[in-house]
Amino acid sequence: MSDPTEAAGGATASPGATVGPDRAVVWWLALDGLGSGDWPRLRAVLSDEERTRADRFHFERDRLVYTAAHALCRGLLSAVTGGPPRDWLFSIGSHGKPEVLVPGSAPRLRVNISHTRGLAAVALVVDHDIGIDVEWLDRHPHVDDLAERMFAEQERQQLAAIPEASKTEAFLRFWTLKEAYVKAIGKGLSQPLDAFYFQLDRPGIHFADPTADDPAHWYFDQLRLGPDHMLALAVRHPAPAKLTVEAGPAPLPYLLSLAAEFAASDEEAPGRMSRR
Repeated sequence: MSDPTEAAGGATASPGATVGPDRAVVWWLALDGLGSGDWPRLRAVLSDEERTRADRFHFERDRLVYTAAHALCRGLLSAVTGGPPRDWLFSIGSHGKPEVLVPGSAPRLRVNISHTRGLAAVALVVDHDIGIDVEWLDRHPHVDDLAERMFAEQERQQLAAIPEASKTEAFLRFWTLKEAYVKAIGKGLSQPLDAFYFQLDRPGIHFADPTADDPAHWYFDQLRLGPDHMLALAVRHPAPAKLTVEAGPAPLPYLLSLAAEFAASDEEAPGRMSRR
């Protein structure tokens, strides 16, 4: 797969985004762009269950990014449908993948979220399996050991040929692509990561067992979100060339405006939700 597109300077996404079977939307939200007064408003958009879960995190940074990710998800769903953000309900698959509950006559909205240190992201499409993964690049995993245990031989060979100074970023490029695929198919840790592989110099997925899945029915893309983050997107589609993806930073004023009707009554422990 070719080098990921640099997206840091992209225009802010529109709150009037539209989705369909041939149109996906990706929003991301950088936490360093949020002020202390923004957190209670984002928190107000969450369901009671989500707020309870957020409060269980021991570290504030985990609580904040969880809040941002779930507010972002609800905000995008409301942006494309006009529905109230708190009204969205989700089912959880056998491997933990959330699915939007919609009336039988409504389009089947498929959503996936991801978060890492300092960034949250969400991807939405109609009907098709979709997965998104974001990673913080300023981390230092034991690249060779992890690749030996989890990557396909073809990926390990590519990593071995990459200069040491670039190896961590290359590893994370593989990792985000693999995570996006696994999240799209909804199998979680039950899907062996060495059963499929990517090549960084050309697009597409490859399977050790040719009958496992059809590479021709997958769309993949990667974005470099400034110096600190990498994003990968996977969408199962019968004709990937027909798929259009609208991707950009989330419209923060829109997200904050969603909380206007809740914020006055839900101003709970704002000190706990202060910015780092």
